[in-house]
Amino acid sequence: MMKKVLLGMSGGVDSSVSAIILQKQGYEVIGLTMLLCEGEQSTAIEDAKKVCEKLKIEHHIVDLRREFRINVIDNFICSYTQAKTPNPCVECNKYMKFGEFYKIAQDLNCDYIATGHYAKIEYSEKYKEYVLIKSNSDKKDQTYFLYGINKEILPKVIFPLSDFKDKTEIRNIAEENGLIVAKKKDSQEICFIPNNDYISFLKSNESNIKNKKGKIVLRSGEILGEHNGLIHYTIGQRKGLGISYKEPLYVLELDNRNNQVIVGREKELYNNELEANDLNFLVDIDLSKPIDIKAKVRYRAKEAEAILKVKDGIAKVIFKEPQRAITPGQSVVFYKNNVVIGGGKIMRTKICKNY
Repeated sequence: MMKKVLLGMSGGVDSSVSAIILQKQGYEVIGLTMLLCEGEQSTAIEDAKKVCEKLKIEHHIVDLRREFRINVIDNFICSYTQAKTPNPCVECNKYMKFGEFYKIAQDLNCDYIATGHYAKIEYSEKYKEYVLIKSNSDKKDQTYFLYGINKEILPKVIFPLSDFKDKTEIRNIAEENGLIVAKKKDSQEICFIPNNDYISFLKSNESNIKNKKGKIVLRSGEILGEHNGLIHYTIGQRKGLGISYKEPLYVLELDNRNNQVIVGREKELYNNELEANDLNFLVDIDLSKPIDIKAKVRYRAKEAEAILKVKDGIAKVIFKEPQRAITPGQSVVFYKNNVVIGGGKIMRTKICKNY
């Protein structure tokens, strides 16, 4: 009897080719498109529907806008009210693509769920459980965004694109099978923010957000100018500060309590220690003692050697080499070789001394 897989169909080339691969592997594929945003998905839904028709697979559309608003959009807005820089893709994967989506799969009596992410799930003899592993493509690997999912569902997850290294291969498969999405561009924007204008989105969605002007200052307290509201700035920013100084200055910190943008020299952007909360671990590992790991503080950052210490739900990550522009609100993800151990939300950093 064929195993049933519920596949997330976004209307893009990755999920569409995933359907082809799953069919060739002998699965009965059911496509599901989640309606998440107001009025922004009509083209994507139509493309997903056409692909499913072409491949002769069942297609469902489920309205999850309310759940998406609560779990992703509200979290995004709340982070900015706290002068933090959120990563909505992490929340979407945790609550929607591997949360609500898995519940629907159970209702449809599916054996597995699948998405077009670039990642791997394998059984590990070392850990004696299924683990999340980096994909074969370093450039495309998306495990950074997946650390927050429930470890209990890992045995039920399939990533059909795990062995691909180049997007050209994916597009060639789509073209060979006559899919209309073969040359469709990848979306680089946050799906719920029109024109990628997050400032306008925040202003229209949160009347209480702190957007009043304040001071731009050095760590010494010297006032250099005036900012236009904390939501306009992010850690590491250099351009658009509207101040002059004898050397280039960068945003080091957003002081929400005093409504100040703290700036300094580039070398002050480097920190060798951070603390994180909202932790999620994907393997059973002894956290009572320090662990040597590699950690990643943003999607495009390289993994860096570090020591992980966990106490009372707080992770302390101490890097062997200082890291640039560690940003509260972003995620830090822990790796042991190619296995994702877990991760959490960055709360704060410590100023790097002697650097």
